[in-house]
Amino acid sequence: MGRVFGLGVSMAAQWRSCRSWSSWRSWRSWSVPGASGHLPRAATLAPAGDVRGARVWVPVRRVHNTTRPKPFTRYRNSFYSAPRVCCCRTHSDAKLKDPFSLAQKDLIHLYEDIKKELLVSTAELRALCEYYFDGKGKALRPMIVVLMARACNIHSHRTADLLPAQRSIAMISEMIHTASLVHDDVIDGADTRRGKTTINEVWGERKAILAGDFILSAASMALARIGNTAVVSVLTQVIEDLVRGEFMQLGSKDSENERFRHYLEKTFKKTASLIANSCKAVSILVNSDPQVHEIAYQYGRNVGIAFQLVDDVLDFTVCANQLGKPSGADLKLGLATGPVLFACQKFPELHAMIMRRFCSEGDVDRAWRFVLESDGVEKTNYLAQRYCREAIRQISQLRPSTERDALIRLTELVLTRNK
Repeated sequence: MGRVFGLGVSMAAQWRSCRSWSSWRSWRSWSVPGASGHLPRAATLAPAGDVRGARVWVPVRRVHNTTRPKPFTRYRNSFYSAPRVCCCRTHSDAKLKDPFSLAQKDLIHLYEDIKKELLVSTAELRALCEYYFDGKGKALRPMIVVLMARACNIHSHRTADLLPAQRSIAMISEMIHTASLVHDDVIDGADTRRGKTTINEVWGERKAILAGDFILSAASMALARIGNTAVVSVLTQVIEDLVRGEFMQLGSKDSENERFRHYLEKTFKKTASLIANSCKAVSILVNSDPQVHEIAYQYGRNVGIAFQLVDDVLDFTVCANQLGKPSGADLKLGLATGPVLFACQKFPELHAMIMRRFCSEGDVDRAWRFVLESDGVEKTNYLAQRYCREAIRQISQLRPSTERDALIRLTELVLTRNK
């Protein structure tokens, strides 16, 4: 992930020595130019392997109030002042539209279009591939892509209407995501997904793997038809990241420092890479400015990581019926997520349980209890807030628009979701 210059004390160690969580009230931003080396424990918001323009957040005690100058970013012949970043009242429009309804008209035919891409003569294969494209998913990724495309179009002095290629990217993002879910369920041996029986439980593992492969190949064909080599390069990176992230999930690290970095990098590759690179792809289609591409990418990266952090919290705080999958599933799979890693600071005996992947009798129940008796959930939520604030800071640099403000609102909703 890169060395944090001048920092010799880890964030986790500082938290342990702090009398109360509330005493850490301010964060200082440090730029990481991409050096490699030892990373202080849990001290960064940028996942390993992706340090381009990364900002590392380190808790510091507030001594006195300071006023920071507003950063300015140059776009062609205009300058935009990035507003102060908070999780409320950062919108330019007092009557803010709901992001779901705002993107609805561009997504109304999303699943029908996907089914057309999956049109095959074999009835069983068609039923396999269309199983999750029933219109009951959140369609979060296509919604973010649509709103980002419209925001970038307006920023580039174009009409807000989507280009056909941008709409295709929204569709492709959902196809890649769903294919990865099918494969994940096989690897994890999951029996429920989105409140229904998984494909591997209904048709068996072999056919589930083939169905996931077919969905991914159809997405690749649709991507090739866009005909933009830069977009193809960006989105094929997602597939590589998904595979690497899955391999990372199969392993762990002995060192606590390395373990948290491993967790954040895995989170980026498995969840955030798709959102980040899809946002970047739609920006490439309308704007040649690399700074705009980076804003779109960084927004998607930070929202994606925050989304997964909240998901990891919900695994401990929400019942299975609300979540659409078994609660405590990560512990049962031997995975140590953010709440567990933070809980290690209060319960060091968790380290041995993590290394044996909670496979001994009683490990899952004990780890569950340790997390709930610690502040692991609170600290993971707080880390998710930091990522969301960075996402808002990034997107706020675009020209004001209803779609830009909807993305800000969507970032806020990530923190309050319960499924």
